[in-house]
Amino acid sequence: MLLQIFFSVLFGVLFLALLIFRVVEPAYVLLFNKPLYIHWYPFAKKLKASQRQILVNDFPFYNRLSSKRKTYFEHRINEFIVKYEFIGKEMIVTEQMRILIAGTYVMLTFGMRNYLVSLFNKIIIYPSNYFSTVNQTTHKGEFNPRMKAVVFSWEDFLLGHSISSDNVNLGLHEFAHALHFHCLRSNDPSAIIFFDEFNEVVKYYSDPVLNNELNKKDYFRLYAYENKFEFLSVLLEHFYETPHVFKSRHPELYAHISRMINFQEE
Repeated sequence: MLLQIFFSVLFGVLFLALLIFRVVEPAYVLLFNKPLYIHWYPFAKKLKASQRQILVNDFPFYNRLSSKRKTYFEHRINEFIVKYEFIGKEMIVTEQMRILIAGTYVMLTFGMRNYLVSLFNKIIIYPSNYFSTVNQTTHKGEFNPRMKAVVFSWEDFLLGHSISSDNVNLGLHEFAHALHFHCLRSNDPSAIIFFDEFNEVVKYYSDPVLNNELNKKDYFRLYAYENKFEFLSVLLEHFYETPHVFKSRHPELYAHISRMINFQEE
């Protein structure tokens, strides 16, 4: 009898907490333009020592995080590797590939609570550029919603990752496309904020006056102006690769991107 009462009270408390949360968070998002919370992992999963060493050796973003945020980052990498299938085409998928690809995605979505999206379920990796049957041309990478896949040339992914100051990062670029599509369709707080800020960001692409200002400063590479989707992906590459330059040349645009993904370095 006492056990039944305990579970009834517990259920009531949890239900009330959930109800309050659903009322409070929308107001919090409206006031502060970010979710009520991002990271909460009662049983955070740690990487193996060999996996962590890959991050220490090859992932500067991870090394700049505080100890607590490194724990969050490692947990999310574990979750990513479990959720998505890695498929090698004419090559064997290595631990380094999994960690660097997962790390790139986790870096991009680190300020979002619901970060594992369902628009793709596999990562396909080719040794180098490959022939895509989608548009009958050679690609370095793509997000293919029909196949539910993100595809990379490993040679080009690694080149983009290893050179951190040229504002070209294939992993960030293709994952940005996938994230963009997800946020257009989702109604979770992070997606709503992303979509709202994207509407502000895209003005710099579509408004002739704002666009002319961007062209004058000649910071973003020409591929940014292909269409609004490429514009966003290129901006996110710049945001992570040369953030101080981005912020100094285009502070308002930088602020929109920072709010969009709810991230700024400590």
